[in-house]
Amino acid sequence: MSKHDKHEEAVIKRVSRKHDDDGHGGGWKVAFADFCLALMCLFMLLWVLSARDSERASQALAAGSQLDEGAGPNMGESMRSADGSLISREPVPATATGPAGESAEQRREPAEPVKRRYDTADDQEDLSQLLKQLSEQSGLAGNLMTAITPQGLRVMLHDTDRRGMFKLGSAVPSERFSELLRRMGPLFARIENQMLIVGHTDSLQYSHAGPTGQSNWSLSSNRAMVARAHLLAGGMPGESILQVVGMADRAPVDAGHPSAAVNRRIELLILTTSQARATAAMFGVPGERVPLTDGVDSTLPEREALQQLRNRLSEGAPAAAGR
Repeated sequence: MSKHDKHEEAVIKRVSRKHDDDGHGGGWKVAFADFCLALMCLFMLLWVLSARDSERASQALAAGSQLDEGAGPNMGESMRSADGSLISREPVPATATGPAGESAEQRREPAEPVKRRYDTADDQEDLSQLLKQLSEQSGLAGNLMTAITPQGLRVMLHDTDRRGMFKLGSAVPSERFSELLRRMGPLFARIENQMLIVGHTDSLQYSHAGPTGQSNWSLSSNRAMVARAHLLAGGMPGESILQVVGMADRAPVDAGHPSAAVNRRIELLILTTSQARATAAMFGVPGERVPLTDGVDSTLPEREALQQLRNRLSEGAPAAAGR
């Protein structure tokens, strides 16, 4: 075999080589995508922080709107404290006028409204109509009765066979009754007269109740205190209340049926001015003579006069005994 034939019979082996790009693989694409995602997250974070700072800045501007324009340090510098907060820790200088040129006296809280005194029968009738309107708005028109008396306006908030003011046997008020009492608060805040709050129950007694246990006395007192709390929560001032008492079942409205629902009630007695003074004089030391009723006054003697009277009585005691 010639040399030429050997060359023709030579086996040629082709070695395939990967493309140059395949030498790195597709990893650079994944890395680039991760980089773009991280960059997007960074931009989102910066946008959120910027929005938060803008909101804080607007709140700080609203809080510092009382400052006159151009007065004090630069707004941007004064708003940012050393720790990076947008709300200044520095005291705000006092100004003589407000945003619209109001003086310090004009920016004070408004004066209390002038209170009206309900002493005459006509005045009490006007007050009765207002209370009836409130009861209708609360859906308790059938649970309110009023009566004009010489002592003042008597307001009775009583149970009916269909609806009660409190849960039976407890001092937990119904939702409508609580709403009615709170509606009455602003009305009584405009009244100069003082009132008595009296709780009443029916004749049904607690079973197995000892002398110190739960009774109609404690129930009526607790209900009267709850009514007081809701009136105060509605805006009635505390000085409008002269007395809070519980009378248990001792004063039924329907005496023929002592267990009737109408006997379970809260009474508000809006006292006339003279009756309120007389009632206060019954339990305290009057500063001056107070008429209890027509032609009858009540006052306490001075200590010196009382001691002189006691001395005269003690001196005359032996002589009287010898007779």
